[in-house]
Amino acid sequence: MTVAIVIPARWASSRLPGKPLLRETGKYLIEHVYEQAVQARCASEVIVATDDARIAEAVRQFGGQAHMTRTDHASGTDRVAEVATRLTADIIINVQGDEPQIAPCAIDQLAELMNNPAADMATLAVPITDPETYLNPNVVKVVCDDRGRALYFSRSPIPMVRDGSPDFTAQPARFLQHLGIYAYRRAYLLHLAATAPHPLEQLEKLEQLRVLGTGGTIRVGQVAQAHRGVDTPADYAAFVAWYRQQGLPGTAAQRRVA
Repeated sequence: MTVAIVIPARWASSRLPGKPLLRETGKYLIEHVYEQAVQARCASEVIVATDDARIAEAVRQFGGQAHMTRTDHASGTDRVAEVATRLTADIIINVQGDEPQIAPCAIDQLAELMNNPAADMATLAVPITDPETYLNPNVVKVVCDDRGRALYFSRSPIPMVRDGSPDFTAQPARFLQHLGIYAYRRAYLLHLAATAPHPLEQLEKLEQLRVLGTGGTIRVGQVAQAHRGVDTPADYAAFVAWYRQQGLPGTAAQRRVA
């Protein structure tokens, strides 16, 4: 089973334009994401998918591989699917371009979940430990069956506790926050990109409901903690502060995958 990691990255962002090329650490933000991805043992290749020549040039400067895509894609999934048409890998893993702290072992866990031939896709989740996260509509929740397959994703608190209060300490964890990283079988990804949005997807504004709404299967793995993404200037400032505290270098590290 061969695995390609594709990192969608676009210039336009309502809250942080030009985000992939922020460089206060001495490395581009997209470079940090790339360096995490190439450490995954499963990866046969790592590709940045972008519609912006400035991002593509920056990726090539630090030794990465970039593929140009169309500018009219509605989502990162569609951008990844366009690149997937040019690849022969069995599994495509979509790592968001604003996740500089994504753990390589989490990417490998996704690839392992796809060893189950019944899975069209796989994703990750982390246990919810507080009521604020559980009730926050900006946090996507997922409910799974006993075999680790997603039953539903929602911005609402699910499962809703009718009597009493949720027990966030119970094991196995039943209250899960979804993390936006996905593995797809290549053929299924191409099928998904060609499928019209599902009514549930349109209501919740969650792409993964196109999969469940049309009968697809998503396996869900659990990790101990969420990786922090960069959506706002404050998020990026927090990442820069963390990076400097680690005393990490501002030059490109050795890469295992070219």
